[in-house]
Amino acid sequence: MMASSTIAHSTHHPLPETSTSHPDDPIPTEPSIFTISTPSVIQNDQSPPASTGSATSGYASDSDASTPVTESSVEDDATDPEQGDSGDDTPRRRRASTMLVSQNSEDMRRILGAEKVCCGGGCCMLSPSNNQEAPRIKNPVKPPDNKAFQGMGLKLGPIGLETDLNSIVDLPEKTVSFACLGTNTIIPGPTVDTSKHPPRFVTPHPPYEVYSAPLFHARELTRPGAEKRTYHFDIDVTDYPVESGNVDFVVGGAIGVCAPNPPQVVDAIFDLLAVPRFVRDKQVLMTTTNGRWPTIWGDDQPRELVTTRRELLTWCSDIQSYAPTKGLLRLLAEYAEDPHERKILMYLSSAQGQPSFCDLRTGPHITLFQLLSAFRSSRPPLDHLLSVLNTLMPRFYSLSQDPQVSCLRDEKNCRRLIEVAVTVHETDDFANGTRTGVGSGFLERMAQRLIAAEKAGIDPRSLDLRIPMFRGLMANPLAREFVSDGPMLLIGAGVGVAPFRGFVHRRLRSANCANKVWVLQGVRDSLLDELYSGDWGVHEDKVKKIVQSRKGEKRYVQEEVRAQADLVWFIINALDGRVFVCGSTKGMGEGVEKALVDVAMGKGNLNEDEARAFWEGKKEAGQYIAETW
Repeated sequence: MMASSTIAHSTHHPLPETSTSHPDDPIPTEPSIFTISTPSVIQNDQSPPASTGSATSGYASDSDASTPVTESSVEDDATDPEQGDSGDDTPRRRRASTMLVSQNSEDMRRILGAEKVCCGGGCCMLSPSNNQEAPRIKNPVKPPDNKAFQGMGLKLGPIGLETDLNSIVDLPEKTVSFACLGTNTIIPGPTVDTSKHPPRFVTPHPPYEVYSAPLFHARELTRPGAEKRTYHFDIDVTDYPVESGNVDFVVGGAIGVCAPNPPQVVDAIFDLLAVPRFVRDKQVLMTTTNGRWPTIWGDDQPRELVTTRRELLTWCSDIQSYAPTKGLLRLLAEYAEDPHERKILMYLSSAQGQPSFCDLRTGPHITLFQLLSAFRSSRPPLDHLLSVLNTLMPRFYSLSQDPQVSCLRDEKNCRRLIEVAVTVHETDDFANGTRTGVGSGFLERMAQRLIAAEKAGIDPRSLDLRIPMFRGLMANPLAREFVSDGPMLLIGAGVGVAPFRGFVHRRLRSANCANKVWVLQGVRDSLLDELYSGDWGVHEDKVKKIVQSRKGEKRYVQEEVRAQADLVWFIINALDGRVFVCGSTKGMGEGVEKALVDVAMGKGNLNEDEARAFWEGKKEAGQYIAETW
């Protein structure tokens, strides 16, 4: 999770005239209930807010989810409600000042009129070729004729086998090496089952190890026809080990899940690297020269560990979440036997190939499996390849209930459960059409196995399904600020509303009448993807307002923020009042911040700069908390 980004200045949207929104009366008073009437249409603006324009899907991540991705990274569907797609087939008039630009380096250079353009991966055009004339090519390179290469959409400049390249990046340092176990090698004691749990040296927060939590129950929250699948998980933490500092699971907190790479993809990479099957699971002595790898947040130091190649590729190296780097391409070029493939890879690692490299990073998401499938003649040694790959990081998911009171009685025992909701992240894949994110894909596979067992009348406990997880981020703003007694407004879209469920449950148990809470929930279609419908423990129409982008009024949550201006202004000016925002930064997060600025301008008679300063002050005071990704 990360704080929402600063919003660019934009045209001010006046507050709509509704029965509870009176811009001329800025005195905050508590509204009795959510507004139901439809706000008037904003004149001279028939398109969605500027921050919620259509976006092209480019770089994959999960965040799942969630994630912070430590599963770091980001991919949004252009049809998300947070992205501002109205779902209306009626043609919309385009603003004269609006231009749609694709994520292409040539487009960026043409629009910006600049010679040096950064693709966003720290690979700026610092040393472009000085040759301004198109060279005569005698032996043009022949691109690989396979589906993987074609799926990369790579546009090569004039290049031949005889082309001289300059400013080629250096071959990455080899920091990992394997050796056979010697007779004096000390082999560690009983090891974990690494088909279900990461090796013991994968410790996200030393000295505490990853906990193998039983999956107690799982169900799908969305219905058939929903654009994205979301699952609910009940995870058993009854036997979670005691940690120092009296840290415990709290409302609004999160857990880290150490998800493995899919086993079939790991085996496919082994096949492409020509790693014999009999050595994949054979124990070896691995040494590193520096860095934290293969731990997650361990010390930067050399290491010597007994492990297997499969453990390292499954649990320690990220093979799909990051765009290719020049170092990786240079390594593949070093070991490419085909001269045409080698030249293409060297070209992408040079100054002449910078435009193509930028396109590669900002275009369709490319995984390690696709690179090795595209350049079949390249088989770098696994230890050198592991030296270049990023560390496989945990994925974080917010708790969706109050863990302090969650308990399920099984015969005579009370099992302590924590609950999370996870939306499955999907992106295009050259081999199978689509693929899922590391964390969300792993959890979906677990959920599907459990659900199938229940349908077949099999006790799911016999499957021994485990979630490798650890307690983390219990001090984040959502977990820290919920304790106040003032009123709360919880604003979220998609799976971003999951942590709010625990807030509502906790407030309903309080006898303090000041503990009032309201929820604005953005969905596409309430019949398909409204999460936790009927599961908030209250008469939902009194505390929750659903905003649908594909059905009914076809509105977005940021529009409802403006329509509920009186409620927003009352809460933020009340003693210990809090406004929470949770969801995707792109579209929803930015749009809600702009709507809040409009509320402050309309209700507080402030100009735009004063309104932004007002909300910045509320952030510093802990009254406005935005957890977006």
